[in-house]
Amino acid sequence: MCDVFFIDDEQDLRTAIEQSFELADINARFFSCAEDALLAIQKEGLPTVIISDICLPGLSGQNLLTTIHHQDPNLPVVLITGHGDISMAVQAMHDGAYDFIEKPFSPEHLIETTTRAIEKRQLTTENERLKRSLKASQTLGPRIIGETASIQQLRDTISHVADTNADILLFGETGTGKELVARSLHEQSSRRENNFVAVNCGAVPENLIESELYGHEKGAFTGAETKRIGKFEHAQGGTLFLDEIESMPMQAQIRLLRVLQERVIERVGSNELLPLDIRVIAATKIDLKQASEDGKFRQDLYYRLNIVTLDIPPLRERKDDIPALFHHFLLVAAARYGKAAQSIDRQALQTLLNHAWPGNVRELRNAAERYVLLGKMIQLGEAPLSSPVSTNLVDQVAEFEKSVIEQALLETGGSIKETMERLGVARKTLYDKMQRYRLDKEMFKEN
Repeated sequence: MCDVFFIDDEQDLRTAIEQSFELADINARFFSCAEDALLAIQKEGLPTVIISDICLPGLSGQNLLTTIHHQDPNLPVVLITGHGDISMAVQAMHDGAYDFIEKPFSPEHLIETTTRAIEKRQLTTENERLKRSLKASQTLGPRIIGETASIQQLRDTISHVADTNADILLFGETGTGKELVARSLHEQSSRRENNFVAVNCGAVPENLIESELYGHEKGAFTGAETKRIGKFEHAQGGTLFLDEIESMPMQAQIRLLRVLQERVIERVGSNELLPLDIRVIAATKIDLKQASEDGKFRQDLYYRLNIVTLDIPPLRERKDDIPALFHHFLLVAAARYGKAAQSIDRQALQTLLNHAWPGNVRELRNAAERYVLLGKMIQLGEAPLSSPVSTNLVDQVAEFEKSVIEQALLETGGSIKETMERLGVARKTLYDKMQRYRLDKEMFKEN
């Protein structure tokens, strides 16, 4: 994608600006009229910024602004105006122009304005991407973040088994994201339009578990004043997630085995068989095979559940994913609480990487939320790692930009070329920003 479309009918001006942009490492295309620029947009898509003279042969700069903003109201359009066109330029600002430049202007002034417009567009694009990501996580289930081999393998297995009717067993420590994986399986299946129902087997009293799972008829037992639909029936056509399956009482395991085999249930107090069309995903934090051998879990139920088992790695075994996860949780928490997403310094990041994370991803997410809420990170013996204090808009935008660049440098191991490509910025722009934020590529290279 081109950084800038520059439109002016004066050939000498276009030639001079082309030379200035080349020296400033700004990728630009030049047009003598707005119609040619619109044709290029139709074929290639929108650039990052448009700079146009107001007075053009044919379509004017103001009309171009209106046309562009019908396609994308957030795209920065800078208008060039003569002395007699100031009132027209002011009106264009009211209509959504990013800025205007009065002729004659210096190349330095144009480059400064153009650079600011490019940076604004990049920040807007990143914010929109994050908003879409958050919306997707709210409507399609959370994303499984990470690029370590174990997470890539997990995502690959999910894609293979998600749109099948096979029951799934999830194995992972507390806080590793078993429900997130279960939701991902559900949302990638043809059952996504129906209910995803989660039950924590360890949180349901033993005397109520059958009523909770299968429902009951009115008068089935003391206190059953109305008919109740159980979790299995509520998940009809969808997915039932049984978390902490190892906590289910033995008697309840017997009935669960029958339900899984026959795909029918009876409400407590009823003799009517209700056919089920559901998928069951069970999750455990212990070795169920060992538990079955020790007589603590029914062996026949274990083998019935163990059709496909997905192992979810603990955070300590995927430490390369910690920066990306923490950054994601920062952005989610900032959006949730209406606060700025502040960056963390290298020392704090190293502390995150050195921590054992016994609470896994859940503990990391809580640390990110505390960081956003309290303005500092409390971790490892309540030691404050850093304390962001900026509150004005300029500082908040700078902090956000710094965090995005840091994240890209971390993910690329300090590679300038890969970071440029990932962020979509020119080499000079990236170096200038790294110098501004005191970021050294050597800090991000693996030892």
